[in-house]
Amino acid sequence: MRNEKQGNNRRKFLKKSIVFGAMSTAAPQFLNAGSIFKDSVSNGGEAYTFLFQGDSITDGNRTRNNDWNHLMGHGYQYITASKLWYDLPKKGIHFFNRGISGNKVTDLIARWQKDTLDLKPDVLSILIGINDTSAFINGNNDFSAAQFENGYRSLLQQTKQQLPNVQLVLCEPFILPVGKVKDKWVEYSHEIEKRQEIVKLLSAENNAIFVKFQSAFNKALSKAPADYWVWDGIHPMPAGHQLMAEEWIRHVSKKLKFIK
Repeated sequence: MRNEKQGNNRRKFLKKSIVFGAMSTAAPQFLNAGSIFKDSVSNGGEAYTFLFQGDSITDGNRTRNNDWNHLMGHGYQYITASKLWYDLPKKGIHFFNRGISGNKVTDLIARWQKDTLDLKPDVLSILIGINDTSAFINGNNDFSAAQFENGYRSLLQQTKQQLPNVQLVLCEPFILPVGKVKDKWVEYSHEIEKRQEIVKLLSAENNAIFVKFQSAFNKALSKAPADYWVWDGIHPMPAGHQLMAEEWIRHVSKKLKFIK
């Protein structure tokens, strides 16, 4: 009986290895990953697929090939994925990063089907808004707060239509008074606050988890100055990314109880 059990375990292990090997050779798209991990989805998080979407803060200089050493990039999304992969090895969860540096809401819309919907995530985390803000401050009226709201809402509506059971995690865009942001602090504060309120509103409309990054950074200023957390007013320092990961997990774990 012992040898038979060992044989069964070995066959299961080899089967998993074949699946993961096929995924690696299919990188960077991983377009079939959603279906691979859907067989045993439950409220306990088994086989959940998590997807991080956004701009350079989420991109984290990730690779676009099958190099698992850098596939998640560096930053809050890498820290979050690493912790949950480590904490929950029996859940069969998987993480994807599809953030692209420089993206605005309009860029997300243009690539949403391939880079989001086709992956069929169970949990979709979005951090977007700072590039829209900067573009408007620099004189491009096509990126007003109203445009941001309309585009973002349309994106979420499309998502809910195709993925009605997805758990949305909408992250608050943030700034701190460092570098070029500090030089235009009044303008940046005014415009980012508009978009923060929009993300909060859209979270309520879509029963999404709202991650309060700006509040977390504001509180952190009591421990260290702004440039300790964010080096240019927009992109986090390593400590800033750790702060973001902890804040993300803190908010998400309130609703997804299998996350600690």
